[in-house]
Amino acid sequence: MRVREKPQFKTLYGYLRMEKELLGKYTMPGIGFGTLGNTGDAGCALVEAALAEGYRYIDTSRYYGNEEAVGRALARSSVPRGDVWVTTKLLHPRTPPQPDLRFELDKSLRLLQTDYVDLLLIHWPRPDVSLEWALGEFAALRAQGKARTIGVSNFPTALLRQALGIVGDLAANQIEYHPYLNQRPLLYLMRERDLVLIAHSPLARGKVLDDPVLQEIAKRRQLSVAQVALRWIVQQERVVAIPGAQNVEQLRENLKVLDFTLTNDEMTAISALARGTRIVNPKHGPAWDPA
Repeated sequence: MRVREKPQFKTLYGYLRMEKELLGKYTMPGIGFGTLGNTGDAGCALVEAALAEGYRYIDTSRYYGNEEAVGRALARSSVPRGDVWVTTKLLHPRTPPQPDLRFELDKSLRLLQTDYVDLLLIHWPRPDVSLEWALGEFAALRAQGKARTIGVSNFPTALLRQALGIVGDLAANQIEYHPYLNQRPLLYLMRERDLVLIAHSPLARGKVLDDPVLQEIAKRRQLSVAQVALRWIVQQERVVAIPGAQNVEQLRENLKVLDFTLTNDEMTAISALARGTRIVNPKHGPAWDPA
């Protein structure tokens, strides 16, 4: 089973059309709402607001501690469940080893108030957990219909190649990606193998907002710097972004990146900003690709 991108991959809300052989057709939005840090009633309200504003991709994780809040928002929203792409993650190094992944996913599904997730990711590579075992379990959960697609997160090139040697039809790798971090080796591999690169920390946790090149483009185009940086991401082939937000205004501003296009010169100028800046680099991180 392979992931194929249709020629017209942008539709309303920047949807990225994905056609999966054998499993039928799925739609992954080109921009989503990353819910890290949004918990409890406030987090639930913000997810519900995101859906009302037009977001159709909600990204969460067991480690975020907000699957229950996301589930309440999904249940309260008037948007049909089938129209929302829901991603969650298991196997974070700061959670227990989770020896029974079917039990853990069932728990996530109860919290999310859904029968399936659209994408299930290994949150981080874990040396203490067999990758062959974990991906085998994920593939079994996909076969059971509990996850429509499966993938990994924070996997550098060498580990992603290893993962693809175990399960050849992974759908995505969620990694840190922004104008200050060149991920070309991974991006080339993922395009070659038909995976989607899901960009977390797309604004480098705010570090790109003071960049003079981005500021100049934003001023000339009457946009915000955040919008320029996010547009640079979603305009790339087989790349989607999941920025966070703290309020409804930020949700709205982020979604507007689907209303304009950067020129080739602007895209090139932003790509030239890469300087090896990695924001998410915990002690449990893998050996990253050279930046």
